Amino acid sequence: MSPTSVFRAGANALITGGASGVGLAVAKLCASHSMNLILVDNNKDNLHKVKQELSASSKSQISIHDLDVSSESAWKELKQSLSKSSTTLDFLHLNAGIGLKGSWTETSYFHRIFDVNFFGVLNGIATFLPDFEGAKEQKAIVITGSKQGITNPPGNPAYNASKSAIKTIAEHLSFDLAKSSPNTSVHLLVPGWTFTGLTGGGQTKTKPDGAWAPEQVADFLYKKMGEGKFYAICPDNDVDWETDKKRMMWTMGDIVYERQPQSRWRDEYKDEAKKTMDGMKL
Repeated sequence: MSPTSVFRAGANALITGGASGVGLAVAKLCASHSMNLILVDNNKDNLHKVKQELSASSKSQISIHDLDVSSESAWKELKQSLSKSSTTLDFLHLNAGIGLKGSWTETSYFHRIFDVNFFGVLNGIATFLPDFEGAKEQKAIVITGSKQGITNPPGNPAYNASKSAIKTIAEHLSFDLAKSSPNTSVHLLVPGWTFTGLTGGGQTKTKPDGAWAPEQVADFLYKKMGEGKFYAICPDNDVDWETDKKRMMWTMGDIVYERQPQSRWRDEYKDEAKKTMDGMKL
């Protein structure tokens, strides 16, 4: 079965961060296939607006849940609520995340980033994994990562580390379920520069030319799932896939060639990095 066969009428999709941005775009993708939607977000107003919008434009049954993904007890309550109606999941998109910045001395900054970006995902996996084990029909788990968790640019160590950890657990989950539950596919969605407007923290209602719209990210995810890919690393209108690959390969080279970490941004390596990546044949 193709992983995209999870997008089918009557299947149940739970999406965190589902009231805006990429989460909302994936919700719309699911709704276009008449899937039932369970939308989780911590913005109650946006949740109600989205439910009204999608209810008017699709045949999907939609439930909304105002929930802090960092709270393990909140996830347990959600599971209990769904169990009352015998609802089991077919599609789980763990997408909610935050991008705070702070200093090395602000341990609260590190805790908050990891509480949401890492444990918000781990809580979702731990709570709903039984729904995906031993599946007879196609099911899928999608986890939203970040290029910053791969290329590790300077400036936000807690965020980068949280997204690096997300990449690691997604890879482990894919490996484990491929053996125990081959009908459940796992995918790491890595958006490029994505314009989410005011609800996503943008400062303008006009999409910059270089950015993708969230719907393009959702379409790219669907395409990569159809190809059976685990990694769905999105380009954007400024950075193509070839450039992404060269940046990732240079980053891995810091280890292989024993360079100083984050060498691409260090003065002593900048010329070499540019020359190497410009001449790299892939």
